[in-house]
Amino acid sequence: MAAVYLRRLHGWRFVLFNAVLGLSHIVVLFNAGSYIALLPHVSGDLGGVLPSFLTWAQTDFMVGLALGFPLARYLSGRIGDYRLLIGAFMVYSVASYLCGDSRTLAQFVPARIVQGIAGGITLPIAQSMLLNEYPKRLKAVALTVWGLFSITPFTIGMPVGGYIAYMLGWRFLFYLDFVLTLVIVGTLGALLYGRGFRRRYARFDLVGFLLLAVLLLGLQTLLNMGNDFDWLDSPFLQVIAVVLLIAFPCFIIWELGERHPTLDLRLFLHRNFVIGIISLTLGFFSIQGLLSLLIVQIQLILGYSSKLAGLALLPLVLLSAPIIAVMHYLCKYVDARWLVCLNCLGFAWTFYWIGLYDDPHSYEELFWPMVVEGIFLGSFFTPITVLTLHGLSGPLVMRAAEVANLLRVAAGAFGITFQGIVLFRRIHFHQLHLADHFGGRQSISYDPMGQLAAKFQAAGLSVSEAQAKLGLVIKQEAAILGLNDAFLVASFIFVGLGVLVWFAHPTHVPIASSPEDDLRVRRAEELIEEVP
Repeated sequence: MAAVYLRRLHGWRFVLFNAVLGLSHIVVLFNAGSYIALLPHVSGDLGGVLPSFLTWAQTDFMVGLALGFPLARYLSGRIGDYRLLIGAFMVYSVASYLCGDSRTLAQFVPARIVQGIAGGITLPIAQSMLLNEYPKRLKAVALTVWGLFSITPFTIGMPVGGYIAYMLGWRFLFYLDFVLTLVIVGTLGALLYGRGFRRRYARFDLVGFLLLAVLLLGLQTLLNMGNDFDWLDSPFLQVIAVVLLIAFPCFIIWELGERHPTLDLRLFLHRNFVIGIISLTLGFFSIQGLLSLLIVQIQLILGYSSKLAGLALLPLVLLSAPIIAVMHYLCKYVDARWLVCLNCLGFAWTFYWIGLYDDPHSYEELFWPMVVEGIFLGSFFTPITVLTLHGLSGPLVMRAAEVANLLRVAAGAFGITFQGIVLFRRIHFHQLHLADHFGGRQSISYDPMGQLAAKFQAAGLSVSEAQAKLGLVIKQEAAILGLNDAFLVASFIFVGLGVLVWFAHPTHVPIASSPEDDLRVRRAEELIEEVP
């Protein structure tokens, strides 16, 4: 432990400490969820850039979160937990203000990356500080308190963020973060002033960290810019691709030879860890990408306001959090493979259901699938985490949690971009197909485009107005079909994961463990279940 707890907080100071750490957790995770609903508004305000450009700000924020995790462990040993937490939130506060004050994408994206790195540092450090403030017999209670703030801020961020954008403007969210983080900094500083710590001189894998940063940011840049700059036909993206091809084997070789690696690749010698990581990353890759895609597209294509778009996901918010507590109980008595398999098949069915969406004016076609998805989202993380950590003990548990968190968050960022690519490609395909069909080229004697145009003209529209109306109908229908295709791709991914999980070792086989190991496992589970 970095901190020295000669005198723990008591009474109202202890209560205030818990509340402030909970608020700090909410600020970071709420921002991650709420920005998704804000994206179209930001797009229209930052020099009129395309919405696809603004996904950079979300995906790069999440990559920053991932890079913050390994930094937290090293820096806490150098300067102490509470100093690091206060410092990280000071940086987060400045970055939030710069985001709110940005006038161009070039100003906004770097500020989001810095905000993400600072936020990634705070998540594990805040949990560690909360645990250390509780006596040994009550540490399980501390983890329960922490778990209350794990999934809800992200999911509720989408509807609440949409409402904020609709009523107060997107910049208000970042200015609010600026104010709240200053409150957090001031309160923690007053409560913990003079708190000492034991300095740890653990070696920091700087080379591995830099190579990892190059890989994550490089791959994310390639995915972000590929559609807009014609992939490898762009000289800049060609350079990025060459850098990635060189950096990847260098990273693998370096990490395998490093005693204290940034990403402990030796964990991949454990079968359950490998299968769990594949399930976790591909699952979150699909879930995060589709949630982001859906809430943006129903605004851009179907004309939903940000408030209504957020409300469309409200059923998911209300059901996901309570299910987590149920899954913690079930995992004690049921083989996690069964729970993971049923969850994956449930997601596959739900995404197939959403993939049949065809009526932009029917809220029910979104409401009921979101209800079901909320159930499966709440049951997603816990059994996969149990499966991933099964068979690990001692320090390996927390190392595994760090690796899982890093890869999961990075996968979520890649998923947002990948699903956008699928949508872009399929919309183009469906537009050509619909134009060909309605253009009458399939049959000379059948001209549905002309028939529809005649109906519009009969309704009082001019020829140009009728053509514009028909073009809009085709564009909207192509977008819905493209969105359906993205959900269907994810459905097939989850079917595959439901099969893959049966290659893991069963988790109901008892493994001898100490109370310390049990606590590590619970800590690791809480960290992995956070949803940025």
